[in-house]
Amino acid sequence: MRITEILALFMVTIPVLLVIVAMFGYDQGNGFVEATRIIRMEPEPNVTSSDDSTLQRDQEQKDSVGLSLLGGLLVSGFKKESCLSRYQSYQYRKASPHKPSLHLLSKLRAYEELHKRCGPGTRPYIKAERLLKLKQTDDEESEGCKYVVWMSFSGLGNRIISIASAFLYAMLTDRVLLVEGGEQFKDLFCEPFLDTTWLLPKDFTLTSQFSGFGQNSAHCHGDMLKKKLINSSSVSSMSHLYLHLAHDYNDQDKMFFCAEDQNLLKNVPWLIMRTNNFFAPSLFLIPSFEEELGMMFPEKGTVFHHLGRYLFHPSNNVWGLITRYYQAYLAKADERIGLQIRVFDEKSGVSPQVTKQIIACVQNEDLLPKLSKGEEQHKQPSEEDLKLKSVLVTSLTTGYFEILKTMYWENPTVTRDVIGIHQPSHEGHQQTEKLMHNRKAWAEMYLLSLTDKLVISAWSTFGYVAQGLGGLRAWILYKQENQTNTNPPCGRAMSPDPCFHAPPYYDCKAKRGTDTGKVVPHVRHCEDISWGLKLVDNS
Repeated sequence: MRITEILALFMVTIPVLLVIVAMFGYDQGNGFVEATRIIRMEPEPNVTSSDDSTLQRDQEQKDSVGLSLLGGLLVSGFKKESCLSRYQSYQYRKASPHKPSLHLLSKLRAYEELHKRCGPGTRPYIKAERLLKLKQTDDEESEGCKYVVWMSFSGLGNRIISIASAFLYAMLTDRVLLVEGGEQFKDLFCEPFLDTTWLLPKDFTLTSQFSGFGQNSAHCHGDMLKKKLINSSSVSSMSHLYLHLAHDYNDQDKMFFCAEDQNLLKNVPWLIMRTNNFFAPSLFLIPSFEEELGMMFPEKGTVFHHLGRYLFHPSNNVWGLITRYYQAYLAKADERIGLQIRVFDEKSGVSPQVTKQIIACVQNEDLLPKLSKGEEQHKQPSEEDLKLKSVLVTSLTTGYFEILKTMYWENPTVTRDVIGIHQPSHEGHQQTEKLMHNRKAWAEMYLLSLTDKLVISAWSTFGYVAQGLGGLRAWILYKQENQTNTNPPCGRAMSPDPCFHAPPYYDCKAKRGTDTGKVVPHVRHCEDISWGLKLVDNS
């Protein structure tokens, strides 16, 4: 009986021990593992503590700040209320697929420090300006600060793309860029640099002489070359030189794009520049700049895209025009299409050929649907299939807008998409010196850059600015000759960058003419101007 009782007790105890072992588990390396691996079968309740909420808010704030700084292109520290567009523009634009290189960011940060040290009002600036009164150089006096002054010239689109070129040149040559523009310029754009200004002071020593600067003036670089008055010896005593880089410049002026001349110019404290061109493509052909530019812009066709977004922030007055229009007419659209129409013969009115060209382009390229005919036009799309496309038209006149609006109001589309046609202004003709005209022009360029797809007119710097800021490869409406239809009506841009309308055709090393659009693979002839030059990606 005793043995029977022991066996019975053993039989009862063994299963209990096995259950305990199974519950707690056994780890070969560490013995029994923590019981929580088996015991805590139910998930933890979904409770967010106040600390977690704070961390989430902080992370969201950090993310929004990162987006507003455009991948490090911009710096923080500006007062938000002084320039709302700097901190709000990312909310209206898709994130750019083109990321700035680390080398470009490093160059921008170095430039900002230089501008802060040498900008207007600083001791180096005051000493450098004194050289203009003495009309001779003094290395000790200038404290190593050199300047390029951009003279106000031409229409707003030309001003924007030429300033971007001048800024690129300033970065390459360790100069400070100052722009002439006065109160109107300040009314259109925010200051791009922290704790300093890029505006040329009103009392600048040479301002009164600007109107007299030309290709035959005493300090014109090109004219001095022509007269053989400029060399390494003479240039060392010069306080300033005038650079004529406008569309009408001559062969001597174009020597600016030769390495030999750049070597002479580097010692002149003040360079006064008049230009209405996006001359960046020719800077890529100067051997001394080639390596630096390659590191700054691995994607060659994004020079204006990056520099434009860095430099040009709409003032609060202009930003109000942009955001109010966007919210009223574009915000709710499933897709936004920009259509910039520039007819250079303003007296011709609405051209039937141009009308046909516009319609053929937007429909053939599937930017807008064709019109529906027959019985199927009465079928109503379901709510799920209904798609709203908003078309932003910019033009000096209303003729093309009215034609498109009537066409898509009176007829349904084959896709059943609903098409809204909108035009912010119609100024009649270009009025470069009027403030409100320029406000509207700048607002419309910016609005076009916020669209998903863009059509622009050939030769137009207005359109160039829009596609560049947006990082878009626009469809370009080819310029008609003698009112004849073009075939095809439009073509896709190779890159977002503007076209250099008046490039030099000269081989500086061989000292003879050459086709500068065939020297390197990333500088090619433009889509809309056969003799122009454009930056494109190597691929």
